[in-house]
Amino acid sequence: MKKVIVILFLGTALWSCSNNSSKEKIDNLNGYWEISQAELPEGIIKEFKYSELVDYIKIDSSTGFRKKVRPQLDGSFITSDDEEIFEVKLENDSINLYYSTPYANWKETIISSEENELMVLNPDGIIYTYKRFTPYSGNYGQEDQ
Repeated sequence: MKKVIVILFLGTALWSCSNNSSKEKIDNLNGYWEISQAELPEGIIKEFKYSELVDYIKIDSSTGFRKKVRPQLDGSFITSDDEEIFEVKLENDSINLYYSTPYANWKETIISSEENELMVLNPDGIIYTYKRFTPYSGNYGQEDQ
């Protein structure tokens, strides 16, 4: 737990020193994200070499949604109607996403939001690192989500 607090503190400190505005960091969340690793509170790191699913995040003002999509070789995506709605809140120099589903409510904290990398801390103390999804073909993003 101490490691998570230190990482969160350092991430917030580095984040506040960066030139990116909060709006830019929130805008960076939009798009397709592929998980690259998860770091457990005990320091164990799980690398993800490949994932069949990609997270699609779309934010409009202070609300957004996240859904899993399955990229296809032709650049399209297979998706379901399932999505997790969240509210974006700026609190104590942090960007927090508040999710609410019929099954649970939880908060995730954005540790870092850059153009090509995203780091998220979940309520269990797991830090997820995502990289911007690279499409399989030139038709990237042509299909509505």
